Amino acid sequence: MLLREGEFRNPSGCAIAGVIDRSGQSMNGEQIIEAISVMHERSNGLGGGFAGYGIYPHFKDFYAFHLFYEGATAQEETETFIKRHFEIVYFSEIQTRKLPSIQNEPLIYRYFLAPLPQKLANSHLDEREYVARCVNRINAQIKGAYVFSSGKNMGIFKGVGYPEEIGRFYRLEEYEGYAWTSHGRYPTNTPGWWGGAHPFGLLDFSVVHNGEISSYDANRRYIEMFGYKCTLQTDTEVICYIIDYLVRKRGLTLEETAHVVAASFWETIATKDAQAREQETILRRMFPSLLITGPFSIIFGYEGGLMALNDRLKLRSMICAEKGDRAYISSEESAIRKIEPDLDRVWAPAGGEAVVFELYKKEGEQKK
Repeated sequence: MLLREGEFRNPSGCAIAGVIDRSGQSMNGEQIIEAISVMHERSNGLGGGFAGYGIYPHFKDFYAFHLFYEGATAQEETETFIKRHFEIVYFSEIQTRKLPSIQNEPLIYRYFLAPLPQKLANSHLDEREYVARCVNRINAQIKGAYVFSSGKNMGIFKGVGYPEEIGRFYRLEEYEGYAWTSHGRYPTNTPGWWGGAHPFGLLDFSVVHNGEISSYDANRRYIEMFGYKCTLQTDTEVICYIIDYLVRKRGLTLEETAHVVAASFWETIATKDAQAREQETILRRMFPSLLITGPFSIIFGYEGGLMALNDRLKLRSMICAEKGDRAYISSEESAIRKIEPDLDRVWAPAGGEAVVFELYKKEGEQKK
């Protein structure tokens, strides 16, 4: 049975948290579970999830698809599609832990894939676009099948429940990664269901989000002109597609992307120096339909880094912190202090300010 939001509305609900070790040292999932559990009251049990980066080192060169299936028919149809487009290097059911609080879970499978060379060549697409289109086709066209993770050497784990329960359900203490994000959901306008839980991902990109996007319909209509299909009943999906479009397809930096989705007001832009004024004016005029309005704070995860971003009025809380090589992002400082009491630096980013934490670059290595 599809669970939906309860009788009471909590417009400030939802919790987000993230941690990255910029030296690349691995952390298991236990710490991020502990951090998000501090913000238990921000959720209502209708959605929780995590993304881990660097968790599949033995399969790091292959796309890791995580799928929900509502039944065997959806699984058979999806696997037939996958075999037509990819080599399946390895697949299995994702191992979970039975918990009384986690009910009505779908079939949950994992596939490590490589695009079939001839199919890829015939598509006249680059590899990442080929994979992204396959993900969109499964989600939009195969009933009862949902690809909720599709990047290399990373994975999303999510479902209906409180986030700490979802973390235990997926046995995340058994995974090791250099970066983790997490989300506790309090849905306000959309249903609480397995596919709609956060993070939402495409390729190695993932988004966790606290807020309410009043521009959702305008953003969705625009982004769907470029081949995306919003099928998962959550505004976080459109945020992920917007960032994918701007970063992967249009080649914008993360800071430029922030100037699009959380653009300054025109009167604020007018007060900036000439170079900044010109850059931000161009971006606002090029992508007016991708301005995200309404209160939000997000953590954007990608291969090698995390970005924190508030809406331009900072209507949702967000704290950043550092301790040695590790950097932290959270809705509340208490969640960070739970796993690192002695911090070197703590601050609240300004509205619309992108805060980016990345793995340290090796000598001679070019930034992607």
